[in-house]
Amino acid sequence: MTSKKIIRSYLNRPKYRKLAIVFFILSVIYTVAVYFKVLNRVDKWMQDALYQRPHAISGDVVIIGIDDESIEQLGPYNTWDRHVMASALEALSSDPENMPSVVAIDTLYSGETDPAADKHLAEAAAKLPDVVVGSAGVFGSGFIEDEFGEFQHKSHILYSYEVPYKELKEVTHQGHINAMLDMDGIMRHAFLYFDVPDEDGSVTRVYSMAHEAARIFAEKEGISFTEPETDARGHFYLSFSSAPGTYNDGMSLAKLINGQIPSDYYAGKIVFIGPYSVGLQDEYFTPVDRASKMYGVEFQANVVEALLRGEYKKELPDYIQAILVFIAVLFGITIFLMTNVKIATIYMLIDMAVWALVTYLLYIKGFIVHPLWMPVGLIGMYLCSIVIHYLRAALEKRKVTKTFERYVAPEIVNEIMKEGMENLSLGGKTCDIAVLFVDVRGFTTMSERLTPEKVVFILNRYLTMASDCVEKNHGTLDKFVGDAMMAFWGAPLPQDDAIYNAVKTANDIIVGAKRVSDELKEEIGEELRVGVGVNYGPAVVGNMGAERHMDYTAIGDTVNTAARLEANAPGGTVYISRVVADALEGRIRVTSLGDSIKLKGKADGFEVLKLEEIL
Repeated sequence: MTSKKIIRSYLNRPKYRKLAIVFFILSVIYTVAVYFKVLNRVDKWMQDALYQRPHAISGDVVIIGIDDESIEQLGPYNTWDRHVMASALEALSSDPENMPSVVAIDTLYSGETDPAADKHLAEAAAKLPDVVVGSAGVFGSGFIEDEFGEFQHKSHILYSYEVPYKELKEVTHQGHINAMLDMDGIMRHAFLYFDVPDEDGSVTRVYSMAHEAARIFAEKEGISFTEPETDARGHFYLSFSSAPGTYNDGMSLAKLINGQIPSDYYAGKIVFIGPYSVGLQDEYFTPVDRASKMYGVEFQANVVEALLRGEYKKELPDYIQAILVFIAVLFGITIFLMTNVKIATIYMLIDMAVWALVTYLLYIKGFIVHPLWMPVGLIGMYLCSIVIHYLRAALEKRKVTKTFERYVAPEIVNEIMKEGMENLSLGGKTCDIAVLFVDVRGFTTMSERLTPEKVVFILNRYLTMASDCVEKNHGTLDKFVGDAMMAFWGAPLPQDDAIYNAVKTANDIIVGAKRVSDELKEEIGEELRVGVGVNYGPAVVGNMGAERHMDYTAIGDTVNTAARLEANAPGGTVYISRVVADALEGRIRVTSLGDSIKLKGKADGFEVLKLEEIL
């Protein structure tokens, strides 16, 4: 039978059909939940741990930091005029044989300030081969009017765009220095570009500073340069090359201005100049190291490394992952419910291993996936299936228990359920038990002259009373055989006062039979008299019969003797053996009948005693 037919056969069963509907709904709920980022923080943490690993950098990028040393020597950063940066650029161009390939200044010089300083900075930038300076877009959310005249809310609107002042812009390249954090405050994506509307209705695409620096360097060095695929907002997933501090060679802006940095340090390289101090508040948490912040120029350097390598990772679209998760989770729960816990566990572990392999292969192929969406869904459904298996087994056990208790004593049921239905097999063990038999006197004659309905009515009233007496005195009701009943004490569980409980039950049955007899005489004009026999001794107790039909009972001479004592006891009388009388000496009053009662199968001299009273 194919797997499809097997699943169909299960789903044709009402209980599995209902579960299928329930878990279809649960699978939908889970898929929608992960799609809308319920697991976002922990999933991103796992994604970072798996996919963000620093590796060797190319050495094509160096950083000259505006650090604490520079601020200490040159004064507070907010007091610097543009002569300071002009002096730094002049230092970089001081050796024509060892100039940098590209200089990127991670700051924004918009608007005119001091004309002399503005001119100085523009002239210094013009002396270098290529300088990239910062521009910046101002973004926000709000309502915009669409082509149909309706207002739509947008969460990513470009309100304004700032560029360097005219003189500097004319002699440099521009690249935006905007940075966008993920929802959890981590910088995982690089902002490659955004579009700026022009007055004529067209748009100008503004690339990032890192993009422009990498592009110019690649053109000079003859390196193939390809752009990564981005989302609708111009973002792409950044595979970091280095952790915070990797580019920190201690090269500060102050040292550059003071001539303390040799020109061969930056010759032919991409030089980033930017804030490298906590006080300048240009630092971010990144996935490569969540414990330490990375300065903006270091982030820019990582983007340049990624662009020059051209080995981009692309995030597999969420909707595709959501569809795959839904199918896997729904199929998984189907398997979990159709199999036992052991097989379900093996299947779940195999699924986890396969998923780990798939995520690795996808990563090698350049795709980033949500690492927890699938495992959490499968584990969640696996745990749900375990609970359902447990509840189903508990309900089944309860059902079996309730069914058994209608036919056998609760103690027997408990013993069977404790050992487990799968361990239920033929066999027994020898133990000392007290055995009781009770029978209705003249029942055969009564059944011949009464209608079957009356016979059943009398029998049920009598057997209900007798079984209640057994249960009240903690006995094990073995069986009903016509109008006879057998019970025993001391099995399946040992009892401290088994013999007394058996004799007490016998006396209670005699008293109860008299009460039932009075009621029957008043109701249908019939009387009821019973005889009881009690014996004590060794017997074999266990499952007797055939493999497909067995009975939990006791056999042996002790049982047979109890049956013989009952068979000879007149109505309203309890006969017991000497071993019973001796065990209860001082607790009961008896009359010995000696060997005047001949029991079938017993040698002469077997003493029979009549129970007179329980003291």
